[in-house]
Amino acid sequence: MERNLSLLTDLYELTMMNGYYLNDRRDEVAVFDVFFRQNHLITYSVAAGLEQVCDYLINLKFSADELAYLKGLNLFDDGFLEYLKNFKFTGDVYAVPEGTFVFPGEPILTVKAPVMQAQLVETAILNLINHQTLIATKSAKICYAAQGDSVMEFGLRRAQGPDAGVFGARAAIIGGCSSTSNVLTGKMFGVPVSGTHAHSWVMNFPTELEAFRAYAKVYPDATMLLVDTYDVIRSGIPNAIKVFDELVAAGHKPVGIRIDSGDLAYLTKKARKMLDDAGYTYAKICASGDLDERSITSLKLQGAKIDLWGVGTKLITSEDMPALGGVYKLSAVFDGDRVIPKIKISETSVKITNPGFKTVYRIYDQAGMAQADIIALREERFDTSRDLTIYHPVDRWKKTTFAAGEYTLKEIVKKVVSNGELAENLPLSLKDVRAYADKEKATFWDEYKRIDNPHVYKVDLSDGLYKLKTDMINEIRRG
Repeated sequence: MERNLSLLTDLYELTMMNGYYLNDRRDEVAVFDVFFRQNHLITYSVAAGLEQVCDYLINLKFSADELAYLKGLNLFDDGFLEYLKNFKFTGDVYAVPEGTFVFPGEPILTVKAPVMQAQLVETAILNLINHQTLIATKSAKICYAAQGDSVMEFGLRRAQGPDAGVFGARAAIIGGCSSTSNVLTGKMFGVPVSGTHAHSWVMNFPTELEAFRAYAKVYPDATMLLVDTYDVIRSGIPNAIKVFDELVAAGHKPVGIRIDSGDLAYLTKKARKMLDDAGYTYAKICASGDLDERSITSLKLQGAKIDLWGVGTKLITSEDMPALGGVYKLSAVFDGDRVIPKIKISETSVKITNPGFKTVYRIYDQAGMAQADIIALREERFDTSRDLTIYHPVDRWKKTTFAAGEYTLKEIVKKVVSNGELAENLPLSLKDVRAYADKEKATFWDEYKRIDNPHVYKVDLSDGLYKLKTDMINEIRRG
């Protein structure tokens, strides 16, 4: 989907570009990393948004109208505006595939490009990666809580705008949702769409029974009835059963019921018994209404009889953590083929950046389960025929050793854009991205994915990167 988002940027990106142009540094090649920092709600994240980043980069250009607007700001040199007329992204992008589990501090996307280009794209890349990664992660947590039940994304009406609704639904599918209520997302990305009817349908008929019959007449083989408009137990379910009997007599098979309010544990247990007693053991019970991973976990513990979960507001807004907090930091510049590492120092240790042109390796045990990650300089090599010891990046006394022959090492970062052109195997269909995400999810123990107090996944700095970082910090502090 081609969209030109050249002005989807912060003003200072353009003023810095203008400055680089006037200081004759337009051809200097720079490396920037996208990563997020640890906080009490982030244990892992599910990378998403890469397809939209690639689409943005390869279609980036400035129209005459946009250039006229920039000229009218009276901030930019005429020569710089002339340069923008033929602007094209010509750099390289390295990233983990969408659906990959990623952890604080890891470069999940790296841009290597002429500094003016690399600077311009910062804001849009962060916008695309931060939002979709946030929603994919929330989706993964909700789906984990559902323990294999289907979760339907119902969030469009509560999303912060059309793009958040469309691409948030896309991210929710990557995270594990089985379908979306968002028809535009279904069309754009080829994913299943789902939905039943609203309370207004029931209210617009003289009686609830008439409303159910009318809906069943229109969709006799896809009848899912919303039973909580008036009274779930006294009217909703009994009326649904009457309509189900009529459907079966006519040779159709009803799907089930949906409950959108009330005590879902109590109501679904009662509903299950009533449906089963009527012979509808196969009828599904769908629940919705401000659900998230914690309420789903609680309902599961209470023995709620729910087969399908419709999750909206708290998924599409990631209510408990509405921003991922990903950042885009300079890590190196190039002098010809020579890499000159860059580092940002802070009194807060977590805000000290990792210098250099880097990649990420994942360590797997013999069963194929992920054990730890190593952030390494791209030129470093590892001998897997030897023991491998990793260390905590700050508390170096904490260490783990993997015995030779009992682990494998896989580089999880791939080159996705080369010289401004998309890699041959991209873009993937959303179906393929989801399949990869499901496979990726299965390589992590439940202890890392649990909702409360998850086990901390180990992320180490390679020996070469740790030495480089320590040496640079010491040199800067010496003045």
